Amino acid sequence: MKKFFGFGTGKGRSSPTFRTELMNGLQAPVDKNEEVNKSQRGYNVRVKDLKKIHRAAFVGDVAKMQRLLLLGKDLNKRDKMKRTPLHLACTIGHADMVTLLVERKCQLNLCDRECRTPLMKAVQCQEEACVTILLEHGANPHLTDNFGNTALHYAVAGENTSIVEKLILYHANIEARNK
Repeated sequence: MKKFFGFGTGKGRSSPTFRTELMNGLQAPVDKNEEVNKSQRGYNVRVKDLKKIHRAAFVGDVAKMQRLLLLGKDLNKRDKMKRTPLHLACTIGHADMVTLLVERKCQLNLCDRECRTPLMKAVQCQEEACVTILLEHGANPHLTDNFGNTALHYAVAGENTSIVEKLILYHANIEARNK
């Protein structure tokens, strides 16, 4: 517990354990017998459990997504983990899918089960192209997750200076405090 809160790490520094857990999304361990396609720092995803629109976003199939949207599918539909197709596309880094979804006016600031927005997931997974697209289309960098973390917290924890610069250019709050 001591390491998680960074008590013994010196003033102004966070512990390596905290940084790792922040970047990994504080995920619970996965059952080894369960078939899971795990994206780098994103979600544990069972592709067979995804609906068609979520699966198309996850695999980056833009043509299939366009067909689904023409059929009237809701591009803000949530799965049982409250993720939207935009969350999944941002986690994997499918910039072309993210572009399609934001141009079709999907909601940019919907939260998943941990209260993380697609922008937070893109930053957490260090998908810079997706971060840029979201910020250019008006994603809110001030929103916080269940732990009080903003997108800027994730960028700093990931030590990605170019994403930190982008977030600051879009007026991310550098004084935001997490729990």
